[in-house]
Amino acid sequence: MTALTLSTSAAPGLRADAIVIGVAKGTGSKSAGLVVAPGAEAVDKAYDGKLAAVLETLGASGAEGELTKLPAPAGFKAPLVIAVGLGAVPAEDADYDAEVLRKAAGVAGRALTGAKKAAFALPVQDAAAVGALGEGVLLGAYSFDTYKDNGKDAKARNGKAPLAEAVLLGGKPRDAAHKAAVARATAVSEELNRARDLVNTPPNDLTPAIFAGIAQNAAKEHGLKIQVLDDKALTKGGYGGILGVGGGSAATPRLVKLSYTHSKADKHLAFVGKGITYDSGGISLKPAGHNETMKCDMSGAAAVLAAVVSAARLGLEVNVTGWLALAENMPSGSAVRPGDVLRMYSGKTVEVLNTDAEGRLVLADALWAASAEKPDAIVDVATLTGAMMLALGSRTFGVMGNDDAFRTAVHEAAEEVGEPAWPMPLPEHLRKGMDSATADIANMGERMGGGLVAGLFLREFVGEGITWAHLDIAGPAFNEGGPFGYTPKGGTGSAVRTLVRLAELTAAGDLG
Repeated sequence: MTALTLSTSAAPGLRADAIVIGVAKGTGSKSAGLVVAPGAEAVDKAYDGKLAAVLETLGASGAEGELTKLPAPAGFKAPLVIAVGLGAVPAEDADYDAEVLRKAAGVAGRALTGAKKAAFALPVQDAAAVGALGEGVLLGAYSFDTYKDNGKDAKARNGKAPLAEAVLLGGKPRDAAHKAAVARATAVSEELNRARDLVNTPPNDLTPAIFAGIAQNAAKEHGLKIQVLDDKALTKGGYGGILGVGGGSAATPRLVKLSYTHSKADKHLAFVGKGITYDSGGISLKPAGHNETMKCDMSGAAAVLAAVVSAARLGLEVNVTGWLALAENMPSGSAVRPGDVLRMYSGKTVEVLNTDAEGRLVLADALWAASAEKPDAIVDVATLTGAMMLALGSRTFGVMGNDDAFRTAVHEAAEEVGEPAWPMPLPEHLRKGMDSATADIANMGERMGGGLVAGLFLREFVGEGITWAHLDIAGPAFNEGGPFGYTPKGGTGSAVRTLVRLAELTAAGDLG
């Protein structure tokens, strides 16, 4: 992955392939037009203070995500200047928003594919800005080319390796807060990119057993405790939901428990991730055109793995347990059928009306297992319903829960780290639609509000008195369009940063 360094050097004297600066849209009468952002003063001076005018001549407007290249001025050791748009100039006495900086650094990081070294002369007002820029570069430079010929010897995009080193100018290498910001950005970004790799891996190379093996390797590397239940152990334990979903596949299911503990921690969070390594819909087979991206149906489990490892790498003073509910949903003679009744790990029975509503079945078993440890809060993450995509689109995930204050805290944490989210209700009247004449509950209810119905189903399997939130990341988990900001095409690593932030807030005593 791209290396991050801090430097107080001046841009003109730094040997690099490019200098990245920020430009913004002036909003006031005195600052109308293009404005060169703080951090680029030395570059602007080298253009005799006319850098904005030159960029305007080249068509730059300062809009977010816009990128303009021009030759560096005489005397610079870098041959290229890259100006990236930051949007509107902040109000007087305000700093550039962290997410604006994150996106700008991501756009530049992606554009610098093939470069060995680039200097980022973007606004660095504090350690938070350092962290945002670092995250943006590391996430924007991500590339997944494992299965391409040019990726055999090096991770490469279009035959070129990602940016090798990013130097954050204005960052102070001896400042403890700045160094900590770089360390955090590196740890979280590396783990988020691990989650992206998992989501992008084709399902023939990521069965439940292989996924569990990857988790075991990560646990060994970072000193985590891990327990893997295979199909025999799941049968002995009575995990009817996971076994039912995985019963149609030759690739048998797994339940992985990954534990990070801190000697001084007095709070315990449990993260539960849906890990359907491929979802055909089972007997309720998905229609043509809906199967091609179903390798991404394990994005929740990938996010949980990344978050737990991040907590360990950051040494957070909180205990975090991750539960990965892993299965492959396939049609076969042994697959669960519409009309079958499953006895779940909790003892409740579920009538399966639609085998494509499988994520809630594996999560139900994992939620009950997590509840048995009586954590202070449980957060589950899942690409659960197409209904949530219809409601919120492809870039925003829904947040539900059994506690309004906690749901609000989760929503605020997501927005703080730059992950668009929206709080959603759990209307009690929708619960009746899941009543079953045969079992305790059915896995389907009313069609309208299907994302909320799924949340109500999951709530049934959360232990009494335990605070719980549910993140439906069906929209933002997999980007089928073009890259934007620091978000690539394909797996995005959605919810990783939200979970890490929740762990940080809990460790600091700021989450109740």
